[in-house]
Amino acid sequence: MSRPLDVVVMAAGKGTRMKSRTAKVLQRLAGRPLLFHVLGQAASLGARRVVVITGHGATEVQAACAGWAGAAGQFDLKFALQQPQLGTGHAVQQALPLLQDDATVLVLSGDVPLTQAETLRALVAASGGERLALLTVRLDDPAGYGRIVRAGDGQVERIVEHRDASEAERAINEIYSGIMAVPAARLRAWLARLKNDNAQQEYYLTDVVAMAVAGGVPVVAHCITDALQVAGVNSPVQLAELERAHQLRQARALLEQGVRLADPARLDLRDDPRLGIPAELACGQDVEIDVGCLFTGRVVLGDGVQVGAYCSIANAVIGAGTVIQPYTHIDGEKAGVQVGEGARLGPFSRLRPGASLGREVHVGNFVEIKNSQLADGAKANHLAYLGDATVGARVNYGAGSITANYDGVNKHRTVIGEDVHVGSNCVLVAPVRIGAGGVVGAGSVVTQDAPPGVLTLGRGRQVSKSEWHRPDKKDKG
Repeated sequence: MSRPLDVVVMAAGKGTRMKSRTAKVLQRLAGRPLLFHVLGQAASLGARRVVVITGHGATEVQAACAGWAGAAGQFDLKFALQQPQLGTGHAVQQALPLLQDDATVLVLSGDVPLTQAETLRALVAASGGERLALLTVRLDDPAGYGRIVRAGDGQVERIVEHRDASEAERAINEIYSGIMAVPAARLRAWLARLKNDNAQQEYYLTDVVAMAVAGGVPVVAHCITDALQVAGVNSPVQLAELERAHQLRQARALLEQGVRLADPARLDLRDDPRLGIPAELACGQDVEIDVGCLFTGRVVLGDGVQVGAYCSIANAVIGAGTVIQPYTHIDGEKAGVQVGEGARLGPFSRLRPGASLGREVHVGNFVEIKNSQLADGAKANHLAYLGDATVGARVNYGAGSITANYDGVNKHRTVIGEDVHVGSNCVLVAPVRIGAGGVVGAGSVVTQDAPPGVLTLGRGRQVSKSEWHRPDKKDKG
């Protein structure tokens, strides 16, 4: 871009129809606030400065944006308060002191999250630092939107808001999206001349179109056919509809890559709001995903991975040939989860941050693994917990067994050598080491290191009392 790009984001609306205490622009789409989608667009365009116009919920919005920008660090972030709200033109007027005349100004809406970066680049290019460029789209039902009024030669003449349009103008199906690119110096001059002589007594930003035409400044329309890119959110219904449309688009992209989806309408890809990690699902060949699965943050599925129904996977790398059975929950958070090739997980398994599984590891139903490494061929098939543990190759970890890794103050580590067999219902009290090739007898509580290759028992001696009798209701003591 020959000129610097400054972006103005209108985010002052109250969003009454959302019926929420949370500001409208902070409502989430695909796990990310609507406004963060828009800030991401600005970052992808290499914006020099972004001015967010706040109003209702200004403190909340500003705090959220500051946190996002601090993590991204990609542009100079400023805020302008619009109070009271007197229309879109009045909103942009509040940003003028923060804009420099050498820039092209791109005006975006904080509740329009899915505009693609290439579309915005084309719009800025159409402005060329000299023209007023409008992003438009043709709709089958344009009710409620400002109409693009063209002269006889097809040139854009003005924009008329729906409530101020005549019947003939309301029949026009090309609408203004609310997004424009304009030279900053010209925008400044036009905004100074805005008037509020309209049905709402508001200052419309769209009035600058007629001013540009009157001043001989070319007005160009970059018209797209993808209405989803300019769809806004004003109610929970619209938010849900946009969420499903967005998810279906992502599902179709995966299908085009060769991923087998049992039902494209029942797949969700979401950003991880805890870490600010954008949604990214990378799939190898012949990946199969059943219904109801949720992928959060960055997830990699190797060749031939099968994901069963209703699994939730976040921030994880899954090796080729792994089978993940239904209702498995994997959440790597910041530390991530690594699963080796040919593993079998689930159903109802839970892998937490720092879980790292080798090749052909089996983790079965109601088994939880946290911050633990399981070497090739290790198995924990039933009702078990491994936390802060290092598990050697081919270990068989019995049903109901746990590592007691927390003493109330600190976490401690358990080390289990290769080829160990841990019987059912054992407690390994960390810090403790089980030597390679050893066996821990069922029901043992192990509090000291166990030598390799031996049977270790840590349980009370069994006693049977023949003189005992079962109490009955007559017994009072």
